[in-house]
Amino acid sequence: MTRPFLPWPDTRLRRAVPEVEIVDDGVRAVWDEMLAAMYTMPGVGLAGPQIGEMRQLAVVDCSTKGDEPVRMANPRVLHASVKLRAHEEASPNLPGISAMIERPRAVTVAFLNERGEEEERDFVGLWATSVQHQIDHLNGKVFVDRLKPVKRRMLLAKYEKLRRRG
Repeated sequence: MTRPFLPWPDTRLRRAVPEVEIVDDGVRAVWDEMLAAMYTMPGVGLAGPQIGEMRQLAVVDCSTKGDEPVRMANPRVLHASVKLRAHEEASPNLPGISAMIERPRAVTVAFLNERGEEEERDFVGLWATSVQHQIDHLNGKVFVDRLKPVKRRMLLAKYEKLRRRG
């Protein structure tokens, strides 16, 4: 059983979350739960706050077969490419809406891996987009925050209308 996705505008989605002190069996169990929720969506990434886990935990898997999950604690971008890439982004916390978002095409990210070791990894393309999207969630941001104000208001109004319809 996985936890439900927090519905927008739950205030927990707007909070930066604290770092993970240590990677232990409890953290690994949360990652497993997050992966199950992500694959069920289906999606290519998930951050802890999206399911009410208020710690810097994220998972991504942009592989074609969904069999290359990356588990991250305390991820942070060390380097980002100047070249941008546009991708249609969405979130299970804001179902029914999506938007084209531009982000750096490639990033180098440092994080604690499943063994609790500091790791640096390069991500490109959809992997880079997903990792950056999850880091935004850990910092209390959602994809609509990257839009110009008019577009953001329009999308959130559409979401609210969809939400009221049930």
